[in-house]
Amino acid sequence: MTTPLIGLYGLGTMGAALALNMAEHGIHVHVANRTTAEVPVFLDRAGPLGTNITAHDDIDALIAALPKPRTILFMIPSTKPMDDMIDFVIPKLSPGDTVIDAGNADFNDTRRRDALLREHELHFVGMGVSGGEEGARHGPSIMVGGTEHSWAQLEPVTKAIAAQHEGDPCVAHLGPDGAGHFVKTVHNGIEYADMQLIAEIHGLLHHGAGRSHAEIGDLFTEWDRGPLKSYLVEITGRLLHEVDPQTGRPVVDIIKDSAGQKGTGRWTVIEAIRMGQSATMIEAAVASRAWSSEGDLRAQAAALYGEDRGTLEIDDAELAKAFSAARVLDYAQGFRILRAASAEFGWDLDYARIAEIWRAGCIIRSALLDDISAAFRNADTGGELILAPAMAEILKDGIPALRALISKSLAAGHATPALASALGWFDTMRQSRGQAHIIQGQRDIFGRHGFERIDATGPHHGPWWG
Repeated sequence: MTTPLIGLYGLGTMGAALALNMAEHGIHVHVANRTTAEVPVFLDRAGPLGTNITAHDDIDALIAALPKPRTILFMIPSTKPMDDMIDFVIPKLSPGDTVIDAGNADFNDTRRRDALLREHELHFVGMGVSGGEEGARHGPSIMVGGTEHSWAQLEPVTKAIAAQHEGDPCVAHLGPDGAGHFVKTVHNGIEYADMQLIAEIHGLLHHGAGRSHAEIGDLFTEWDRGPLKSYLVEITGRLLHEVDPQTGRPVVDIIKDSAGQKGTGRWTVIEAIRMGQSATMIEAAVASRAWSSEGDLRAQAAALYGEDRGTLEIDDAELAKAFSAARVLDYAQGFRILRAASAEFGWDLDYARIAEIWRAGCIIRSALLDDISAAFRNADTGGELILAPAMAEILKDGIPALRALISKSLAAGHATPALASALGWFDTMRQSRGQAHIIQGQRDIFGRHGFERIDATGPHHGPWWG
């Protein structure tokens, strides 16, 4: 029997999938679950893989069975249940043991928990796992934050179970404390914006150009064979071809127009704003999900103002260019947030490596990430993706198409919050002198806040103060 390497507590959808992934790769995993009745169900599901699984009735038995230094992965809600579990296990663990939170956690909680465990000579890992149940079972993208000690124990396990991109495991130790969970949070923020871009493009093609869902699905399927290839493009093509067996209608027509969210998109926006960074596309995506839940209000507004949307002439090649440019800007905003956090928390994040571990297993995997990784490795951009020559070529080619698309869409009454935010941010960033001098003058007039001059150092006031 293989020497046990890890314990796993929490056999819900993701925890069970990870445990089976580990067992399939020859890793002996000790498991337990709060509801013990679920354990035999899990073992039945494991089948022959059960030879690499040892089940326990509770967390105490699991801890006792693991060799020291122990590594225990928890796949439970990363809120109060995680705090309660930490309080419970600290007295039962030994110096050098590692506790892993593999859920979607607020990185601030991860940093706090890391500090708490260090007081007890224990290690804490915040591990971002992307790819959903399918990824967890067959190969996720894994973002690890924690000590070098913990990484030495965890590296063989994660490299075995991670998705592979041309033989490269999509996992990396990104830094201490909350680095892994923060990178996963920003990953999800980028995901929100990418999904919103796709939804808006579908809306323009369906409501503006009058194309059927299946026709639009054909276009997404075609895009998935070229430079726009991505997991989200792929599944959208599949979604738009599906028919509801109960009604015979396209599935998308019977899905309620209200999208949920679990918080990671909001966390991305909150942290971006707190650090003084721009995340306008992610903000637009988060806002759009919030607005989607206000169906009654939208129905009243539609009755009051009308909801007519004008016809659009859309060229597929130009639309692809516009989408490519918007997608680059989405990633650019995400990596700016990572850069700001890396500087604030001393993480020294490797942006190229982050792009590489997102190339397979995760929800935002796309062909573009190869180019993004190469751009960070080959160009001195200071972490600014829009300054990388390869990205500049995509933007120079695609921005005119994006500008034309937004102009005619807005004129025709189509809602494009994420696409429009992309263009607004790009146009702001390409102006060497914008409009902030007006704001600074206003602030000095109403609050005597002062301003900097272009021809002198130090704070100054305007002539309105005499």
